[in-house]
Amino acid sequence: MEKIQNLASQLPEYAKDIRINASNLISEQNQLLSQKQILGSVLACALMLKNSQLIAAATADAEKVLSEAEFNATKIAATLMAMNNIYYRFVHLTGDSEYSQMQTGLRMQGIATHGIEKVNFEVFALAVSIINGCGWCIEAHTRQLANHGFTKPQIQAVGKIASVVNAMNQALAVN
Repeated sequence: MEKIQNLASQLPEYAKDIRINASNLISEQNQLLSQKQILGSVLACALMLKNSQLIAAATADAEKVLSEAEFNATKIAATLMAMNNIYYRFVHLTGDSEYSQMQTGLRMQGIATHGIEKVNFEVFALAVSIINGCGWCIEAHTRQLANHGFTKPQIQAVGKIASVVNAMNQALAVN
């Protein structure tokens, strides 16, 4: 994560906590998540946030670890969650259970045809869903990861990655 680390080190003094968290998170999470899961999550979040500096740094780091299919899956996760997180947040926030019983009618084939390990795709989708604040999707992806044997500290690690990438985005935008 050399490029992300370098980008974080350039954050201004007011974002010192974010600089330190980015550095700690990378080394700390290596024990809980695979490099593919970390870099894929960072890239999926950067793509969703549409920050060119984050995308460039995450892409450069991810290209060293992710296969072409995994790289593509980060794009699928970012794009489909952009749709799903809004739709399912709408369904959830209406408070009307009838909406959840209705046919969605939105194509989401990429969730099943992403071409990578399901658990890794779930990690990428959870990271994006956390940033987008979709409770329904966060619950669904968390449940899927737990069903695949993920521990609560591993799931929390995904949340930390999403929060730090989001904070880096904020600091870069304010800078």
